[in-house]
Amino acid sequence: MSDAGYDHAAVERRWQEAWDEADVYRTPDDVDDPTYVLGMYPYPSGKLHMGHVRNYTITDAYARYRRLRGDDVLHPMGWDAFGLPAENAAKERDTNPRDWTFDCIETMRDQMESMGFGYDWDREIATCTPEYYRWNQWLFARFHEEGLVERRDAEVNWCPHCETVLADEQVEGEAELCWRCDTPVEQRELEQWFLRITEYADELLEAIDDLEGWPNSVRQMQRNWIGRQYGAELEFPVGEAQGGSNGRGEGTEPREYGSVEAFTTRVDTVYGATFFALAPDHSISEELAEEDEEIRHFIEHEADPEGDEPNGVSTGLTATNPVTGGEIPVYVADFVLSDVGTGALMAVPGHDERDHAFAEKHDLDVVPVIAPEPEEDEEPTVPDVGEEAYTEDGVLVNSGEYSGLDSESARERLTEDVESAEEATQYQLRDWGISRQRYWGTPIPVVHCDDCGPVVVPAEDLPVELPEFINTTGNPLDAAEEWKRTACPDCGGEAERETDTMDTFVDSSWYFLRYVSPDLEDAPFDLERANDWMPVDQYVGGIEHAVMHLLYSRFFTKVLADNEGLEHREPFTNLLAQGMVQLEGEKMSKSKGNVVSPQRIVEEYGADTARLFMMQAAQPERDFDWSEEGVRSTYAFLNRLKEMIEAFVEGEPDGTDDAIASYVDGEIDATIAIASEKYDDLTFNRALRQTQDLVRTLRQYADYTDPHAETYERGLSAVVRLLAPVTPHLAEELHDELGNDGFVVDADWPTAEVDRDRVEKRRRLVENTREDVRDIVEVAGIEDPQAIDVVVAPDWKYDALEIAVESDADNLIGELMQESHIREQGDAAANYGQDLQAEREALSTTLAPDEEYDALESAAWLIEREFDAPVRVVRADEVDERVLENAAPGRPAIEIDD
Repeated sequence: MSDAGYDHAAVERRWQEAWDEADVYRTPDDVDDPTYVLGMYPYPSGKLHMGHVRNYTITDAYARYRRLRGDDVLHPMGWDAFGLPAENAAKERDTNPRDWTFDCIETMRDQMESMGFGYDWDREIATCTPEYYRWNQWLFARFHEEGLVERRDAEVNWCPHCETVLADEQVEGEAELCWRCDTPVEQRELEQWFLRITEYADELLEAIDDLEGWPNSVRQMQRNWIGRQYGAELEFPVGEAQGGSNGRGEGTEPREYGSVEAFTTRVDTVYGATFFALAPDHSISEELAEEDEEIRHFIEHEADPEGDEPNGVSTGLTATNPVTGGEIPVYVADFVLSDVGTGALMAVPGHDERDHAFAEKHDLDVVPVIAPEPEEDEEPTVPDVGEEAYTEDGVLVNSGEYSGLDSESARERLTEDVESAEEATQYQLRDWGISRQRYWGTPIPVVHCDDCGPVVVPAEDLPVELPEFINTTGNPLDAAEEWKRTACPDCGGEAERETDTMDTFVDSSWYFLRYVSPDLEDAPFDLERANDWMPVDQYVGGIEHAVMHLLYSRFFTKVLADNEGLEHREPFTNLLAQGMVQLEGEKMSKSKGNVVSPQRIVEEYGADTARLFMMQAAQPERDFDWSEEGVRSTYAFLNRLKEMIEAFVEGEPDGTDDAIASYVDGEIDATIAIASEKYDDLTFNRALRQTQDLVRTLRQYADYTDPHAETYERGLSAVVRLLAPVTPHLAEELHDELGNDGFVVDADWPTAEVDRDRVEKRRRLVENTREDVRDIVEVAGIEDPQAIDVVVAPDWKYDALEIAVESDADNLIGELMQESHIREQGDAAANYGQDLQAEREALSTTLAPDEEYDALESAAWLIEREFDAPVRVVRADEVDERVLENAAPGRPAIEIDD
């Protein structure tokens, strides 16, 4: 090994070649103990970034760990290969998206292989291949058969730069910018294809409670996105005020617009409704805008649903309150949305903050009709709603015959009593518009026939393949005249292909199923294998996919369970949303110029160093700062470990199996048990900390004495296998140097049967004792300790502690003194009882006296090594009472001879 460190490049190259030659990561189709580990597949942008490396190191480490535990592991990789960025890149470079995409895939695959990721590359998929997107089209047809596809006009989010429709989730921030290019998004009316995800809204929402392996934050984001609300719909007759000016000339009758439904979750506040509001695109608003310049100007130029303040314009109409019979003014208001509720609402300024702000701006009445629940036998105090709305439930006031009812009872009564009122459930979730006006996506398998209308392409004619790319503005498929011309599958007449392609989230909504049978030619996935492997046991990816990808994947899985025989209704059992890799507190990005190249780190320090540093820096779901110093420290650790094993192999130690060896054996067992538990929980940083502590203990052991060969080798072998999920190349090298046959990736995980509670108590005892010695040496200014005695407490103190821990008596000292062998200790017992009483809330049991003595005896060498002084562990009956006053269970007395 050179002074610069071991030759990581040679080690990594050697073992990657050996793995490839032996095909060690190939997963058979039929297995006994399946475990499916998956990282969200990447978009092939050309180079891996540190976020990729962290994500895929997490899944790779966990997949390797489960394999070492004996599981049959499916750990595949593929490419989210469609999308507008590739199309834009191709236009800029005057190439085609396919060539650009596959060049990027080749580069990223090479980088993944250099990181040592253990993928079964035989299962690789790329969603831009006809072999894959054929099944997108097939699924579209199946959804269509089941009534889950609809084509209709819709107002859509349009990015003028990308020249395509965006889903609501792809419009970001208050400024409503395109998620890809940050261009302000416009609204357009287009005919679109929709998948009817709302048909599954209730199940998608209710099943969230069963996703116990998902982060609570992600589950709540999905609940909020679905946004189910229970309430009532009421009909408010709307028309021109009787006797008022209607702006259409004298002699014309007031125009009536019929009853308009309004959805409310607070029908108990109906007596406080002082105005009625319509969405700018409500049919009445649009009709009024044709005749009224002020309304038209507001709708076209002033309405801002995302604005800080609610804004609106009077219509001159009135709405009749179906409960009170009173007339209230009607406004077109930008805070009312046509796709939320019914696009119309009764506004109650006294009990809704948004309505209150609007009423203040337009000088409208604010009437309190809900008061806080009063104390028993007291009248409710009507709240002052002049400054702000009272938004809580309470008791009704100023509400006619309903006054005095609590809000919940009033909601039930009003819904029953009012003729036009009906219970209703509303959702924020909208059907999923999948139409995209771009080339690089799955062609929607529909042809448009003048006689037959839209016709879905039959399965036998799939895939509908993309034509050659035409570098043009707008959608290149519109320019593919020859490709567009086709025959109608129903009547055989002339027809034209649909030129919209599918949202790429369709690709990712089922790709995890394709991995189980990537080469299957007659179905999207092998049902029997899918039922064996699914659901994915551990899924890892970014929190930014909490709504779109994860919700759509759940939707697809439920549809496939209902219609294709899939036995599982949820795609992912456990989900981990990994944190970001930052530099000096900021997310790495090209625009900020703070990107650290994974390739440079691999070249300078090796893939194992990069993997280990990332995994030990923080828990996977936490953000962490990249540190070059941390990388160098990690590299130094790996070098020290390699040196230790080389020294062991060359030196053949022949130390005795003594108390020190017993202590080291105990630490090996404890490390195996705790690290295994942490790997199970995916808290890799804690597992690695335990392993690194064991390396430190083994190094101290070898420095202090000639180690017992069997114990030392067992420790080194355990370390190698505990590190193998994270540092696979060096682990293979060291596994081989220790004389083992076969690959470490195929080895058995180390095992140890330990009592975790005793391990923790033993470790705490040893560390506290070492810390106490350090404190005494420092405080007393002892420069050269000659001898150190560690004195174990007398047995009666352990009994007293156990009584104190279990007792709930007010007089603890009195209870202790009921025990004769404690009472016989006189003042010592009273003093110790007072100590226990003072610390009662923090007390916990310790090891038994003999166990504590044995633990200290086996660990005394650590203190001797640190202070270069002989250490004697002494039982209580070997010292005088003066010393024993300072000895307590778990905290022995310390006597230092200087």
